[in-house]
Amino acid sequence: MIALKKSFAAVLLTVLIGFSATALSAPTATLIPFWEPHNEKNTATIDHSLWQSILSKYIVSPHKSGVNRFDYGRVSDQDKSTLTLYLNTQTALNPRKYSRAEQKAYWINLYNALTVNLIIQAYPAESITKLGESFFSFGPWDDVITEVQGQELTLNNIEHGILRPIYKDNRIHYAVNCASYGCPNLSQTAYTAENTNALLNTGAHAYVNHQRGVHFNDEQLVVSSIFHWYKVDFGDSNETLLMHLSRHAEPELAKRLDNYQGEVEHIYDWSLNKP
Repeated sequence: MIALKKSFAAVLLTVLIGFSATALSAPTATLIPFWEPHNEKNTATIDHSLWQSILSKYIVSPHKSGVNRFDYGRVSDQDKSTLTLYLNTQTALNPRKYSRAEQKAYWINLYNALTVNLIIQAYPAESITKLGESFFSFGPWDDVITEVQGQELTLNNIEHGILRPIYKDNRIHYAVNCASYGCPNLSQTAYTAENTNALLNTGAHAYVNHQRGVHFNDEQLVVSSIFHWYKVDFGDSNETLLMHLSRHAEPELAKRLDNYQGEVEHIYDWSLNKP
């Protein structure tokens, strides 16, 4: 589904449904102490080539919507096995023995690969919000999805118990992908210690300069609900949020953001990011 072709009313309805189910209970960043250790003396790297092979085959980009699409329905049985092998290889590691930079790439890639695998298994589900083990679940984020070093993990554990509290980097929100149109792009390139900073900046720029991230409806500023759910990560005020958005915006948009003093509306589209 392409948001450009949807009526504003239809999009707003999508937002309200997502907002009512998730915004008021958006997880806080609370460190899971078990995952705090790291070893900066360890110069070893983690191999993400199997994940890269999946990304290279099935991400459709450029796409006319301006959003990276993942072709879930086209993934071959062989590549499903490749993805399973990648996940098994990664979860067999002890990430606490690696440097902070290696860990950051590890957790982002693991989160995204787990999400893609989840959608492939449930395909042709139309939205990740339709998944979840509990009858009342709004998505699978609180379901145990993997185990690393004997520790059961949910997607929320990875994002809000490891990535956000350890790195305190709001660009994390441009990296972890929820398999939805409204989400920042799933990167075509696997994260590594060397490229993470550049990929985070690329993701921020792409999202802020696409209408699902930031746009004006006449004179009204409308931004992704991500910036509402996790406003605390962007300074916890409209002023600091606008400063953040302006830093990643193209010049014309940045000028409008710099001069904006009104209220901020929010929007999100949970439809699957398939082609």
